[in-house]
Amino acid sequence: MVNNGLLGKMLEAVKSICPIAIIVIILSLTIVPLDWTYIVVFLIACVFLILGMSFFTMGADTAMIPVGQNIGSQLSKSNKIWLLLLCAFILGTVVTIAEPDLTIIASQVNGLNQWVYLISISIGLGVAMVLASLRIIYKINLNILLTIIYTLVFILAIFIPSSLAPLCFDSGALTTGPVSVPFILAFGVGIAAVRGNKSSQDDGFGLIALCSAVTILAAMILGCFVTVGSSSLTATDTTTTLNFGQIILQFLTELPLELKNVALILLPIIAFFLIFQIFVLKLPKQKLANIMIGFLYCFIGISIFFVGVNVGFLPIGRLIGEGLAGLSYNWILVPLCLIIGFFIILAEPAILVLAKQIEKITEGKIKATTIRLCVCLGVAASVGFCALRLLLNISFYWFLVPSYAIAIILSFIVPKMFTGISFDCGGASAGSMGSTFVLPLMIGACSVLGLEPMSMAFGATAYIALTPIITLQILGLIYKIGEARKLATEDAMAAIIGGKTIQVIDYD
Repeated sequence: MVNNGLLGKMLEAVKSICPIAIIVIILSLTIVPLDWTYIVVFLIACVFLILGMSFFTMGADTAMIPVGQNIGSQLSKSNKIWLLLLCAFILGTVVTIAEPDLTIIASQVNGLNQWVYLISISIGLGVAMVLASLRIIYKINLNILLTIIYTLVFILAIFIPSSLAPLCFDSGALTTGPVSVPFILAFGVGIAAVRGNKSSQDDGFGLIALCSAVTILAAMILGCFVTVGSSSLTATDTTTTLNFGQIILQFLTELPLELKNVALILLPIIAFFLIFQIFVLKLPKQKLANIMIGFLYCFIGISIFFVGVNVGFLPIGRLIGEGLAGLSYNWILVPLCLIIGFFIILAEPAILVLAKQIEKITEGKIKATTIRLCVCLGVAASVGFCALRLLLNISFYWFLVPSYAIAIILSFIVPKMFTGISFDCGGASAGSMGSTFVLPLMIGACSVLGLEPMSMAFGATAYIALTPIITLQILGLIYKIGEARKLATEDAMAAIIGGKTIQVIDYD
C-alpha cells in the first residue's frame, strides 16, 4: 500500500515539475543559451525535486497532519487555555528559528545580524500562533484581526528605511515553509474540531494567514531599530565549466547541510509529539510506528527537495534573469515571467498539501485542482508584475498597498471560510520555489539592469504571497453568487410546488 501510495505521489510530482522544467530547458537552449553543465545540474535537480515532493507529501499525510490535529484537539479538550497558548507559542518559535528560507534571505543582506533577525521572526510566529489559537477559541473574526495587523504594518512602514520594507514583507511570506504549513493548518483544524459546531470548519483556516501577517509586523518592529547596508550581489560568472564528477559532488556536498537544516526543524516537533504521546495521547503502537515512519518520509523528502532547489534552481534562476534582462528586447521578461509564475507554483509542496487538506476538510466542496489553478493565476500575475517593476522602476508600494486594500475589503464580502483559505494559500505560495527561483531570477535581472536588489528584487516573495489571496477571494465571490442563485431557485421551486392547485376531475 505504501509503495503504491508513493508511486502515486511520484506521478503527481512529475506532473508538477515537468512544465517548469520544459520552460527552463527551452529558454536555456534558445534565447538564454547556457553551458551544458548548468542544464545537467538543473535536470538532476528536477529529479531531486520529484523524489523530494513524493516523500514529503507521503510523510505529511501520515505524520505532520495527524500529529498537528491530535495535539491541537487534545490541548483544547484539556480546558487549560494557558497550556494551549504556551504550547502554541513554543511550537511556533521552534519551527521558525531553523527555517532555511529565512536563513538564506538573511545571509544576502549586509549589516543584518542573522541571529537577531531569526529570533525576532521566530518570536513573531510564536505570538501569531497564540493569537490564532485565541481567535479559534473565542470565535474572533479573522478579517477584523487581519485589518488591525496590516494597518499597524503599514503605519510602521513609514518609520523604516524604504529599502528594508521588501525584506520585511518577504519575511512574512517565507516563515510559512513546506514543513510548517501542513502542521500549522492541522493544529488549527484540531483546535476548531473540538467545538464541533457548524462554524468550526471555517475557523480551522486562518492560522497561516495570521502567521504571515504577524511576522511581517515583527520584521517591521526590528526594522525600526536596525540599520542594514545594501546587497553586495553581483552578476554570476558563467564561464566555469564543470565535469560530471564535479556536478555530482555539488549535490553530495549540499546534502549533509540540508539534512542538518531539516533535522533542526523536525526534531523539536518530534520531541514535542513524543512527550505528548507519553503523557496524553497514548496512541496504539502500530499508529505510533506509522507516524514515526511518516516523519522519516518528511525528513528524507524535504532534505532532498532543498538540495534540488538550492543546487539547481537557485543558480539557473539567477542566470535566466541575467540573460533575459541583457537582451535588446528585454521586454520579453514580462510575458515569460507570467508563464514561469504560473507553472513554478505547481512545484511548491506546501500548496500541494494545503490544497488537498482544503478539499478534504470542505468535504469536496472546494476541489484541490480549483485551489491550485487560482493560486497559479495569482502567482503568474505576481511574477509578471515583478518583472514589469524592474523594467519601469516602479515603487514597491504601488502594487502592494492597493492589492492589500482590495484583499482586506473582499475579506468582509466573501464567505467566512474563503477568507481563511485565501490568506492561508497566499502564505503557503511564497515558499521554497519563490525564494530559490523567482527571487534569484529578479536578483539576476537587477544586476544587469543596474538596480539595487534590496529595494527592487526583494519583495518578489511578498508579491507571490499576495495575489493568490485575491484570486481565491474572487473564487469565493463566485461560490457565494452560485450558492445564492441555487438557494433562490430552490425557494422558487418550493413556492411553485407549495402553491400549485391540483384539479380533481370526477368522471362519474
